[in-house]
Amino acid sequence: MVRWWWFGPAVVKPEIARELDQMHKAGIGGVELAAEYPLALDDPAKGILNLRYGSPEYVDMLRFANQHARELGMRVDLTLGSGWPYGGPDIPIGLAAGRLRFVAVALPSPETALPKLADGESFIAAFVAKGTAEHFDAATAQRVPGETLPNALVRPEGSGPQVELFFIASHTRQQVKRAAFGGEGYVLDHMARPAIDHYLQTRGDALLSGFSGKPPYAIFSDSLEVYLSDWTKDLPAEFARRRGYDVVAHLPELVQGGTPEAEAVRHDWGVTLSDLVRDNYLRPMAEYAAAHATRFRSQTYGEPAVTLADEPIPQLPEGEGPQWHAFSFTRWASSANHVYGNNITSAETFTWLHSPAFRATPLDMKAEADRMFLEGVNQIVGHGFPYSAPGVAEPGWSLYAAAALNDHNPWWPVMHDVTAYLQRVSWALRQGEPENDVALLLPEDDAQAAFRPGHVSVTAEMRERITSDLMGAILDNGYNVDYIDLAAIEQRGLHNPIVVVPPTERMPLRGVRALEAYVAGGGKLVFLGQTPSLAAGLADAADTPAVSSAVKQLLQKSHHVETTAELASALPKLLQPDLELGAAGGKVGFMHRHLSGADIYFIANTTAEPVSFPVRVRSSHHDAEWWDTESGKVERAELGQSLALEPYGSRLLVLFDTGRSSNIRVATQFVAEQKPAIKLVNWTVAFPGSAGSPGQLTQEHVADTLWTDSPSTRFYSGEVRYTTQFHLDALHNAEQVQLQFAAGEALQNDQPPGKAGMRAWFDPPIREAAEIFVNGLHVGDLWHPPYTMDITPAAHAGENTLEIRVFNTAINELAGQPPRDYTALKAKYGDRFQMQDMENLQPLPSGIQGPVQIVYGTEVRETTSMR
Repeated sequence: MVRWWWFGPAVVKPEIARELDQMHKAGIGGVELAAEYPLALDDPAKGILNLRYGSPEYVDMLRFANQHARELGMRVDLTLGSGWPYGGPDIPIGLAAGRLRFVAVALPSPETALPKLADGESFIAAFVAKGTAEHFDAATAQRVPGETLPNALVRPEGSGPQVELFFIASHTRQQVKRAAFGGEGYVLDHMARPAIDHYLQTRGDALLSGFSGKPPYAIFSDSLEVYLSDWTKDLPAEFARRRGYDVVAHLPELVQGGTPEAEAVRHDWGVTLSDLVRDNYLRPMAEYAAAHATRFRSQTYGEPAVTLADEPIPQLPEGEGPQWHAFSFTRWASSANHVYGNNITSAETFTWLHSPAFRATPLDMKAEADRMFLEGVNQIVGHGFPYSAPGVAEPGWSLYAAAALNDHNPWWPVMHDVTAYLQRVSWALRQGEPENDVALLLPEDDAQAAFRPGHVSVTAEMRERITSDLMGAILDNGYNVDYIDLAAIEQRGLHNPIVVVPPTERMPLRGVRALEAYVAGGGKLVFLGQTPSLAAGLADAADTPAVSSAVKQLLQKSHHVETTAELASALPKLLQPDLELGAAGGKVGFMHRHLSGADIYFIANTTAEPVSFPVRVRSSHHDAEWWDTESGKVERAELGQSLALEPYGSRLLVLFDTGRSSNIRVATQFVAEQKPAIKLVNWTVAFPGSAGSPGQLTQEHVADTLWTDSPSTRFYSGEVRYTTQFHLDALHNAEQVQLQFAAGEALQNDQPPGKAGMRAWFDPPIREAAEIFVNGLHVGDLWHPPYTMDITPAAHAGENTLEIRVFNTAINELAGQPPRDYTALKAKYGDRFQMQDMENLQPLPSGIQGPVQIVYGTEVRETTSMR
């Protein structure tokens, strides 16, 4: 399915229906309706009218889209807000996201130094401490009596510099990001139940009225990006109730940090924030969804303060990010689903794919989707499909940053091939259960102890603590991994054969006891680096001696390594790898699903270089089959030697009990004969329907020139037809003919560190996709390696006609246009977006690169197979 952006929202019913029809024809099975910022001023002559978000007119458009999509058999989800995070014009400052504001005033100081309270703020407490405004000694802080902000500063007593510290319950004043017209306003307080109740009553009910009797499959919330939100009005009372002491008395330590006690307070503060998000946002949203006969789909990571155990509260946890070899939000979501028994893991995919908009290709899509599959995803949510108003100049509208996966992109004719691939792999990875050997115990208590005002994200901390080296020590050695935390262990138990505890300082005593029980039950426990020596927080600080003692005893019954290299060496001694990768480790990944009587392995090359390696799987089944994820063809794989994967190639290996595959043909491979290949020359190159193009050209070799080399077609985006004739000898017995393009070549990955997004680092011979016709028959499409095609069924002895329809991206057309001027738009609606990477666009090489030939050959039994 795709995220369907409605810009403005300036939508009309005929275009809604047309775009849904196009998606359906291309194999897209569902949409997530998302209203974003306007991209054009009202223009009645062009039929552009920005509807107010949430208005009856807008809700009517939701009703129509839902009805038409359902008639097509498509799934419809609804983002229950404009842009993200939740909020808008109905959220007053008192229900807006909260933060702790801290003001330090050096003493003595004039009365005018008293902090002024802004609208919605309230005074919490004041303290006097030794030190300066920039650095004070929290241990010397003494609370100033009074329940309201003092009307005068405290006069210092004693020697040395002193400072008065004012703590104020404030608000982030964050506005909804990328809001639609009428969706502007404060982001709500995700830790206050009145805020979410008010939002659902004023916004949620109105939107869902458009789905009366036909509720959306799910209501959706994007990632928690409630920046700086670290406080809520009721936090002191809730903290005292849940943690057993007064957090206000420890505010100087919480702000200053730097001591073990301060970190313990910060830990307890972080746990309380998580409790409040869970009780006052996640659970009410899930309950609201259930009450309206739908589901809550949520990207539960970011800030404020959620933990892994919060993931399964929404009915449909979702991930984001293709970082399969590092900590990622995607594995965060899939791990929770695996642990809690939810079979479907969806992921927002293609978010920053090969920026700018319209640059991403089908090969880019496969490269990222395969990484998602390696992380346990089996439901792709493409990001995304831009709605574009009729009559807008091509290539139409697009989001400020993301792939533009709609029919304004020239390569759209092969989208059905891409979706078929995604569907087949997703289906295979929904069978059975995940078979991940290693559980990685996240150091969430350390992460919470590292919180500080304005920075309260467990997942942000995990990016520093769960390193690529640590993930590589597990993945590259032929194991797969799920994250786990103590709450999940207590709720679901520990069932992985190996548990790895990364460097950890803080752990509740009950966490140590859970690990003791795991080891006593035969589990294999490995500590990496620093081992726990402190209780988690201040509330349980008395347990520190017991934690330290118990860990020392536990180390005698488990394994301890100091480095990730030592971990990589230790794992094979504890358990045979699930899939032996050898030198392919770090390049090739896999996902294993175990069924009663079968095993499924999805295996993918994540690099632009071909990879070949002997594959040995730890399975009790002996019959092996290859399932072709594009054609659906099944072939028997003889137990044997090795597997060759082309750049960004992937395979599904299925193993069954002996005897199932006896009637299935053995996998074969094409082997060229000694007969000379047919070099294809004398091409006619046609530009159908392209205004300003030369219409038709001739060239001897397709490699002579790309169409972007010609000034007349430099900025052309669309379809180009290459046609030629060839003479074929009569074929004998099992003889075949194969159309072969150049191999393509890997590119140097020059993406700057920290830059968002990914792409396929490969220069293909076809830029960017092609449909192949022989004698008028469509024999297939090419959009990823290997760039070869069996044309035997359509060819015949004598003269034949070959037509190659090549599609590039819309970037060339954009490069030939003047930059779009949004000055008037932003003057009316404000600066709600900044187009990414659109400066100095240049046309991209387009056409066919390298020689094209037809090769005679035969199919022989494949020598690359499984053991």
